[in-house]
Amino acid sequence: MDALTALNETPLAQFNLDRTRHAAPQIFEHLRELIISMSLTPGSVLSRTDLAAQYNISQTPVRDALIRLSEEGLVDVYPQHATVVSRIDVNLAQEAHFLRLSVEMEIARTLAASADASLIERLRKFVSRQKAALEEKDLSGFTLADQAFHRQMYEAAKVPHLYALVRRHSGHLDRLRSLHLPAPGKAAAVLADHDAIVDAISRGDTALAEQSVRKHLSGTLANVEEIRSRHKDYLKN
Repeated sequence: MDALTALNETPLAQFNLDRTRHAAPQIFEHLRELIISMSLTPGSVLSRTDLAAQYNISQTPVRDALIRLSEEGLVDVYPQHATVVSRIDVNLAQEAHFLRLSVEMEIARTLAASADASLIERLRKFVSRQKAALEEKDLSGFTLADQAFHRQMYEAAKVPHLYALVRRHSGHLDRLRSLHLPAPGKAAAVLADHDAIVDAISRGDTALAEQSVRKHLSGTLANVEEIRSRHKDYLKN
């Protein structure tokens, strides 16, 4: 599938460029989300000409967006030839997992050490949104609520900039998660994990909070071979 077809067919195609802001960051975020969600699968060709036409802008901001995607390893650029969505690098996914696990276990410990009722309420609301999205079989909405849940933890621990750092390094891991999420029972397991994390924090149990985060974040990589068996052309190693 080429980028133009994907942009036209995906629900994320409902994209309106904000003309009061720089175009390149907006294009980057939109393309990145298409890649992370696997709406643009590995091997998809990204033509600057087609993308510029789709977004109704010049090629310069498209080029800048593709450069940023390349820096995150989400696209491979072949000069004078093509830019294509990269295959998922399992080694980079493992590194991202190590980083995220280290950060979020410490965040969970910090939050449990000073349990805050208003935080617990906010986290439970995000879990409720996930449950509602799952009932509607809305995996996109489920994922957005999942991201909001984790981001809230970073903000509550007063390390919001670390969320951006971890996100920037997690593209390959997040694509594996997108492939894993539709597996039977996976979304329900995510909900159960989130409930367990919130319960541990609310009880002020720092050890259990850390343990719950470890269990939650380790599910996808523990199933990487099963994911590979279903999507072998999407994985690099």
